[in-house]
Amino acid sequence: MSAPTYLIVVGTSAGGMPALVEFVTNLPATIPAAILVVQHFAPDADGQHLVERLGRHTALPCRLPTDGEVLKAGTLYLAPPDRHLLAKDGSVPHLLVTKGPRENHYRPAIDALFRSAAVAYGARAVGVVLTGMLHDGTAGLEFIKRCGGIAIVQDPHEAAFPSMPESALQNVDVDYVVPLSQMAALLDEITHSPPPQRQPIIPEDLKQEAAIAERVVGDTIAVDSIAHLVPLTCPDCGGNLWEVNEGKVLRYRCHTGHAYTADGLLHNSQQQLEETLWVALRMMEERKNLLTGMAARDEGAYSAQRAEKLNEIKMHINRLREFLLSGSSPTTVATPED
Repeated sequence: MSAPTYLIVVGTSAGGMPALVEFVTNLPATIPAAILVVQHFAPDADGQHLVERLGRHTALPCRLPTDGEVLKAGTLYLAPPDRHLLAKDGSVPHLLVTKGPRENHYRPAIDALFRSAAVAYGARAVGVVLTGMLHDGTAGLEFIKRCGGIAIVQDPHEAAFPSMPESALQNVDVDYVVPLSQMAALLDEITHSPPPQRQPIIPEDLKQEAAIAERVVGDTIAVDSIAHLVPLTCPDCGGNLWEVNEGKVLRYRCHTGHAYTADGLLHNSQQQLEETLWVALRMMEERKNLLTGMAARDEGAYSAQRAEKLNEIKMHINRLREFLLSGSSPTTVATPED
């Protein structure tokens, strides 16, 4: 196989394997592109089993790539479990398979793959976002568009989980929105078109972020060159976060390499807040039990004070439980439990 003229990068999450099977079924073996796929799955998943499943539905060779493997046209590469898959240009285009920091809490991450494709292939990069939950892939499609590439999204009306396609459509100037049944023909047409004669200039900030993902750089100086410090904390390592200066999609990075979209960070903070509140509820319940036991033994002045504290803690417990179970602030003040 020859070196690919185009690079097709595909990202999917929930509902992804059935979608990928349909996606690859009609792809021609003669397509002059390499296809790189990130499917979110558990770190201990059997990647080889997934590759073999895809291989039964396509004439394309399907592989779990190794670090440094040369890119070949007409080949599909699936990111291994718990590893980022990155494209690298040079005299011989090749792949990087790394265990770098998670992006949007994912490894492999769609955004990391898409960014590397955008930097390596510029206008010859084609990004495809399929079914999935949350927001991974949105920033990646923007990276591809900033480097002159093509953005394609599965029609969210047919996606098993439309969140990822919808997020991309809301934030990126997508070129094509198509059902899976039409995607192979579209990609074949795009990749058989002559590549642009004039390649766009790759933005320096994306080059820097690609280098961070490759672990070439990863320090405060590197992040300072593309972002500014904000009063937020990285949920993965506890370090400071920087807000990335460029791009329409609001994003954050820490100096060790973790990266997040604002939506991803907001979702994580909501989960952390809920976990913290459940811990607070458990501690309040324990305090109530302790006060109940002490009140049973109290006499005189202490008895009234204990009863007042006990009623107060019961009220707080009721309000906090109502908040957690309803997902919104209670509209009425709960009365103490008996």
